[in-house]
Amino acid sequence: MKIKEQLLSLKPYQPGKSIDEVKKQYGLSNIIKLASNENPFGCSPAVMDSIKSMEKPYALYPDGYATNLRTTLANYLRVSPEQLLFGNGSDEVIQIISRSLLDSNTNTVMATPTFPQYKHNAVIEGAEIREVPLINGEHDLNGMLRVIDDKTSVVWICSPNNPTGIYINKNQILSFLNQVPSHVLVVLDEAYYEYVDASDYYDALELIKNYHNLIVLRTFSKIYGLAGFRLGYGISNPEVIKLLEPTREPFNNNSFAQIAGEAAIGDQEFVETCKNANREGLQLFYQFCQESGLHYYPSQGNFILIDFKVDSDKVFQFLLERGFIVRSGNALGFPTSVRVTIGSLEQNKAVIDQMKAFLQQNVGNTIS
Repeated sequence: MKIKEQLLSLKPYQPGKSIDEVKKQYGLSNIIKLASNENPFGCSPAVMDSIKSMEKPYALYPDGYATNLRTTLANYLRVSPEQLLFGNGSDEVIQIISRSLLDSNTNTVMATPTFPQYKHNAVIEGAEIREVPLINGEHDLNGMLRVIDDKTSVVWICSPNNPTGIYINKNQILSFLNQVPSHVLVVLDEAYYEYVDASDYYDALELIKNYHNLIVLRTFSKIYGLAGFRLGYGISNPEVIKLLEPTREPFNNNSFAQIAGEAAIGDQEFVETCKNANREGLQLFYQFCQESGLHYYPSQGNFILIDFKVDSDKVFQFLLERGFIVRSGNALGFPTSVRVTIGSLEQNKAVIDQMKAFLQQNVGNTIS
């Protein structure tokens, strides 16, 4: 087969071990998964009620325009329905943008380390990839500006950044956008937007009004707790959305996802409760790191990256054998760190206890 040459060295996405797999391998009855930045509190009860009460036309295709969800979300965000592009998760929106704008005659700019799907899709499209290293966990926006040229088609910004949790403030993003050429699409990935509580964070929807080469990505997979439904979206000006729409697969959002998303938007009290619990959980991890002398990045997401100053696979394996699935930094560009999703109070305390045990056994630290 004459497969694209760039695919020959490209590895497919490797999901972490499943809960059932870990149970079977290590003979455990209880597993706490803190690896994929899912919501430990699940989703709003309103979602379950909406799914139970929905009609069941399984033989019919879903609404290809997601009309009801589109209207509900547009009203909530105070944008026009024509400003929205829905995807099978925001991963698919990233794919749509890449398919639409990238090819072998273009280049794309991104930070490193950051969300890997930007690079993955760029490789598939054969584009030149220009990666600019983070500085203390933050995007080097000036460095990114320096590598943009007339062949740059897309710039990717993840704020808060995955895996560091560092955000970009209002002054920084305004300065950056004012210097990006108008022919370059800036993708502002806000998968963790709902968790942010920084006072100097920008309003992305206001930015869209002034910068027509900007698209903002958000998702229902994180704070809304709908990762299993695969529902994400982009927000931009109607002209950009119209140009991207032909690349979207037909019927890419199933009927259940549309119903679930609509119900989730209507329960912002649930969202606020999750946000508050997340901030409290982060404080527990901050305290642990400070007491243990471990470096961490203050996070505006629902995760924290902790540097144990040893091979992160050792920390990962230690926790795995004790029923905790976290994310090894070897896969994230931080080989001595682990990324931990903020869980419930009980889950946070339990994994911190095991991290203390790891330090006592492997580093010689004693923690009160």
